[in-house]
Amino acid sequence: MILELIAALASGFALFGVLLLINRVSGRWMPRWVFPAAVGLGMLSYSIWSEYSWAGRAIAPGSPYVEVSRNHNSSWYRPWTYLWPQVNRMIALDRRFTRTHPDQPQLVLTRVVRLERWIPESGYLAVFDCEAEAQAALVEGVELEDDGTLDGADWVPMGEDDPVLRGACAQREG
Repeated sequence: MILELIAALASGFALFGVLLLINRVSGRWMPRWVFPAAVGLGMLSYSIWSEYSWAGRAIAPGSPYVEVSRNHNSSWYRPWTYLWPQVNRMIALDRRFTRTHPDQPQLVLTRVVRLERWIPESGYLAVFDCEAEAQAALVEGVELEDDGTLDGADWVPMGEDDPVLRGACAQREG
């Protein structure tokens, strides 16, 4: 978060410097209030850009994550978010963990990752049954058998339109 503050200050003073240079080259015609306003505008612009672009930067091309769901948020103290909602949370699948078993092609093992702004990522391993439309978390007490089935799993039903299930099953096919 300290790096965000430093970047906001740097962008504010960069805009200040650009306007100062333009003012000197053009004969000093700008009023003095423009310069502190430029610092504030630069900092505000950077902050808004950073808040709106973090999701794209978190799952950039070449990332091992495949985004399956985004949660948008609007708030009264950021009135522009009613027109352009802001992403505050994403669910992704980690391709590095995606596996299928030859004897159980309908089952997909993968890692589900939750990404949030300002919060460290968290995730868990899960097995998705693409035919039964269910998921089971790989927690203590669940064993993966040699034939690819799970022993002791607590299967949670999911709808066929669930984005996490669709994403996991698409990873199986792709």
